[in-house]
Amino acid sequence: MGVDDRRDEETYAIIGAAMAVHNELGCGFLETVYQEALEQEFLFQTIPYIREKKLAIWYKGQVMQSYYQADFICFDSVIVELKALQKLSGTEEAQVINYLKASGLNKALLINFGTARLEHKRLVFNL
Repeated sequence: MGVDDRRDEETYAIIGAAMAVHNELGCGFLETVYQEALEQEFLFQTIPYIREKKLAIWYKGQVMQSYYQADFICFDSVIVELKALQKLSGTEEAQVINYLKASGLNKALLINFGTARLEHKRLVFNL
């Protein structure tokens, strides 16, 4: 597991859409505002997505009643987790790693709209 800064077409497109939102709105709004704006930008840029998809969490072979709700799943393969924080603490990255483990997906973007410059981290989980 690690942070991977190499670009691929899918994550590059998602980051570009997030930058467009951040350029338009700046920082200071709640996460839900950015989520709605990013959904509009995905539509505008024809980026395929599912918003607030529920993902099962398994424990010792049994599905739990609790679940993870991804902000977005884009291209059927990339978890997009949004934040609107003044500073990422590291806990958010650990959360996304757990989401990757639980979902069976191997690629995620952690995007923070809460700073003057958009922050983003691409995480890859080697299954």
